[in-house]
Amino acid sequence: MTTWFISRHPAAIEWALHQGISVDQQAAHLDIFMIQVGDVVIGSLPVNLAADVCKRGARYIHLSLDLPADMRGRELTVEDMDACHARLEEYRVTRVEAES
Repeated sequence: MTTWFISRHPAAIEWALHQGISVDQQAAHLDIFMIQVGDVVIGSLPVNLAADVCKRGARYIHLSLDLPADMRGRELTVEDMDACHARLEEYRVTRVEAES
């Protein structure tokens, strides 16, 4: 079992360290083919990638923020993340196949 932290944001990586979150692998972008059954993937992934993680038998833990509109689109600091109540929340995401 591998715990992955997926983020390209320096503050998110630093925040995780300050929280004492233990990770085995950190990557800026997810390579879904590296994910195995029983792995844990932590990050802020698009829903389609989160569904792929779950489909592979791994757990997806989302780095959630209560981000106001005026803070979107800019690089945050660890202090910004704390002010926005950064937290980890586990999700199980499944893709619904379209009916033909």
